[in-house]
Amino acid sequence: MSEAHDDSATRRRIVVVTAVHAPAARHLPDSYASLCAQELPEGWEWHWVIQEDGTTDDVRPYVPDDPRVTFRQGRPGGPGVARTLALAHAEGAYVKVLDADDRLTPGALARDLAALERHPDIGWAVSRVLDLLPDGSTVGFPGDPAHGPLERGNVLSYWRAHDFRAPVHPASLCVRRELLTALGGWMALPASEDTGLLIALDAVSRGWFSADVGLLYRKWEGQVTGQAAHTDPVERRARMAVVEARARALASFGWQHAGPAAAAVQGTPA
Repeated sequence: MSEAHDDSATRRRIVVVTAVHAPAARHLPDSYASLCAQELPEGWEWHWVIQEDGTTDDVRPYVPDDPRVTFRQGRPGGPGVARTLALAHAEGAYVKVLDADDRLTPGALARDLAALERHPDIGWAVSRVLDLLPDGSTVGFPGDPAHGPLERGNVLSYWRAHDFRAPVHPASLCVRRELLTALGGWMALPASEDTGLLIALDAVSRGWFSADVGLLYRKWEGQVTGQAAHTDPVERRARMAVVEARARALASFGWQHAGPAAAAVQGTPA
């Protein structure tokens, strides 16, 4: 098989990245079922990279036996470290986040793909998210933005004005792989590492919001964001300060994602 053909095949793939630790592993079959229900345009495929945040024997039994699934382990460092390590196996044009305890809705990947393929200057896409409660019911969020493009800087402005709460959910992120790697992956923070990435993306690229529900965000007793340490006010202020400083520094440099089409015009690889 020629090198050019290999590159073409790689580019027509969405890599779904999941960080998992032992307590959440039991939810992986639900995540897998939601992936298997996705329908992509002809010629496209998904590949699921599951990266354990640790080296236990507790996660592997829940990993599906499927050639489209890659399972890796590593030293524990939190979900941001695990996702960034997973990029070593993310051979595809786009990277989609799927937390181990969440579920995609039907059509979620196709909608992300359509937005990013149709608009080369847009670097990332997110969607409406519903909380999935233990009784199976769902709850939405007020204040979703309008369906369509998200202009650079708008997410940061909203986040800063609303007690560091973003107008869109980073757990629904789908992003161009080269843009993700250019920003260094997820932030080296004990929490809010996904919000930090979202705010950084907002500083250098337009985004896209889909008003269709794309993710069911499971609420359960053992999730990390439900623990007291996650809301410790001293640590939270420190995390938000670093997230904001990074985004403002990126914006001040004047660099922005031009998109594959613009790069090709300038004579650089798309």
